[in-house]
Amino acid sequence: MNIQPLLDALDLQQDAARALTDDLRAQIEDLQTRLREAGTHLEHLAITRKTVTGLAGRLPASPPELPEHPDYPRILVVFNEATGPLRARDVCAALDLEPLPKNIEGTRAKLKRLVKLDILTEVDVGSFTMKR
Repeated sequence: MNIQPLLDALDLQQDAARALTDDLRAQIEDLQTRLREAGTHLEHLAITRKTVTGLAGRLPASPPELPEHPDYPRILVVFNEATGPLRARDVCAALDLEPLPKNIEGTRAKLKRLVKLDILTEVDVGSFTMKR
């Protein structure tokens, strides 16, 4: 009986198994490298999280949102340019509003709202300045 064809078939299967083994080892090495990189990235993210949460208490609070009315940004511009405290009548004049009681009272109400939002401060009754 001639076993050479059987040995040749075994050699082919052995070569194929060896090639598959080599390919799988290469894939394992690649996956191990990727796993190490992902682990390092995960460690860096944990450090970043710890740093950010540690600094969170030290960061200044975000500025409060202004009410929707278009006068509020204009009022803040007036106070940014002011050199001292302003009264509601002064703000009306800076905004080119007539010094009518309804305009002055409306402006005073807006200034009081900005005090409640901690943007302005009332240094004296009816006299406002930018909070520094």
